[in-house]
Amino acid sequence: MIFRRKRRDSLPSGFFRFSHGQRSVHGHGDGDFIRLHDENGVEWRGTAERQDDGTIRYRFRDNEDNYASGVSDGYGIILRDARGNTWRGFID
Repeated sequence: MIFRRKRRDSLPSGFFRFSHGQRSVHGHGDGDFIRLHDENGVEWRGTAERQDDGTIRYRFRDNEDNYASGVSDGYGIILRDARGNTWRGFID
């Protein structure tokens, strides 16, 4: 039987969903580049980078210079925006 090793250096890809109360942001990401849209149609562009301890750090910015950043530990993603709101999300 042939076994294939999973690369730990690869970043997660797929469909991202974040929510905070009634607001939601969703979109697609491939490796280190992520593009999200909120319910108002505002586009958020972001990056992902793997840290030394195995977590992944996410940074997002929209056209109006609003930003959100956070980390993933493998179970979910937690972001905090410039207003102090916490966004919880996951990757499908």
